[in-house]
Amino acid sequence: MSDTKAPDASRRSERSRRAIFDAALALVSETGYAKTTIEGIAARAGVGKQTIYRWWPSKAAVLLDAFLDLAAQAHEAARRDDAPGGEGESEIPDTGDLAADLKHVLRATVDELNNPTYDAPSRALAAEGIVNPELGATFVERLLEPQLQYYVRRIEAAQAAGDIDPAVDPRIALELLVGPLNHRWLHRTLPLTHAYADTVVDYALRGLAPRG
Repeated sequence: MSDTKAPDASRRSERSRRAIFDAALALVSETGYAKTTIEGIAARAGVGKQTIYRWWPSKAAVLLDAFLDLAAQAHEAARRDDAPGGEGESEIPDTGDLAADLKHVLRATVDELNNPTYDAPSRALAAEGIVNPELGATFVERLLEPQLQYYVRRIEAAQAAGDIDPAVDPRIALELLVGPLNHRWLHRTLPLTHAYADTVVDYALRGLAPRG
C-alpha cells in the first residue's frame, strides 16, 4: 500500500485565500482601487478568477475581507507584544490618567492611518462604503464598531471615577476624539501627527470635564 497522503484541500484553500488577500492589498496600494480588478488579483495571486468568484461576489468584498484579515493579524500581534496570555489587551489602558491613556491610543491610531499598508485599502473601503451601503454596514459592524466600544468602556470608567461629567453621552464623546483624526486623514487638510492627537485629547477633555 502506498503511504502517499492525499492533498489537504483545506490547507490548499487557505494558501489560496492568503495569496488573494495579499494580492488585493498590494494592487490597491500600487495602482489604486479603480484600476484593481478581479482578473488582476487572480493573476497576482496565481489562481483562476473563478476561484475568487467562488468565495466573493466582487472586488470590494475581496478587499473588505483582506483588510479585516490584516486588522486581525495586527490585533493578534499587539496581544502578543503587549500582554502575553492576558485578557482585554485591546482595551484602552486605564492607568488612572485619562489624558495619557487617550493620547496613547490616539497616537497609535495616527501611526496606523499614516502607515501605507493601511492607508490605501482604508481609503478604498471608505469610498466604496458610501456607494455600497451593504459593504459600508459590514465594515462598521465587523471592524469599526468593536473599536469604538473600547472608547465607550474607557469613557464610562472615567465617568465612574469622576473624571468625566456623568451626563456626557459616551458615543458623542468618543466622536470628539476619533472624528477630528479621521477628518484630517480622509481629506488630507493638514499633516496627521502625534502632536495633533495630543491637542485633540486636551481640547476634548476640557469640554468633558465635570462642572463645579
